[in-house]
Amino acid sequence: MNDIMFFLLLFFLIVSTMVNPSVIKLMLPKASTGQSENKRSFTISVTKDLQYYVDNVPVTFDQLQPTLEKKMAVVKDTKDVTFILRADRSVTLQDIVGIFEIANKLKVKIVLATTNK
Repeated sequence: MNDIMFFLLLFFLIVSTMVNPSVIKLMLPKASTGQSENKRSFTISVTKDLQYYVDNVPVTFDQLQPTLEKKMAVVKDTKDVTFILRADRSVTLQDIVGIFEIANKLKVKIVLATTNK
């Protein structure tokens, strides 16, 4: 009985370390260099089906700017806010530029998330 409990404990410890906090499946573009996240950041995800998510909450493209404005209203100092754009590599450049335009209107820094694999 002790062996079974030990193996179950070991199994759950290993599985819990492999859990990915972002549940939206994206194939990020590759980059050779990287930079860490800002503490006051909001994640914008775009799937290959052009489904938009703000911090893992689904929104339409038309709801994207008002949703981001609401999130920024909570932050006192908007100079430190950064949008992290996680777009699937198959998303067209025009769709990404639309999100960059929203960030430009809100006067917020935006970075494109990549993977270095």
